[in-house]
Amino acid sequence: MKNRVRQQLSVQRFEAGTIDPEAFDHEAHVYVGWLYLKAFPRPEAGDRFCAALRRLTVRLGIPDKYHETITRFFLQLIAERYAAAPQDDWRKFRARNDDLCGGAGALLGRHYSPELLASDRARRSFVAPDRRAA
Repeated sequence: MKNRVRQQLSVQRFEAGTIDPEAFDHEAHVYVGWLYLKAFPRPEAGDRFCAALRRLTVRLGIPDKYHETITRFFLQLIAERYAAAPQDDWRKFRARNDDLCGGAGALLGRHYSPELLASDRARRSFVAPDRRAA
């Protein structure tokens, strides 16, 4: 994620749906999740982020792209890692957590089977991982 893109992202812009969807890649999702966890208590951060992301996908005409399990799983990982060093700025957090930002596939694959992630149940509500991380 380019510095210019990061400077334009904020909780307020995300909740208003005024972000550039072309620049909202996986790392930008992680960054905004991190911003939420800095701004709100953990349960509220998760609920607000998920609600804003659902609204954004609806506004963009792609509501089927929202996936509750993937979103909550990544927010949980971000929260755990943020709690380990809450004083870190984004650069330090990003450097220590490259696996979170490098794309969702490999990390998800260690915890979830493709069949479970493809299920309607996992799309609509959080489902616990069905694999043990190696």
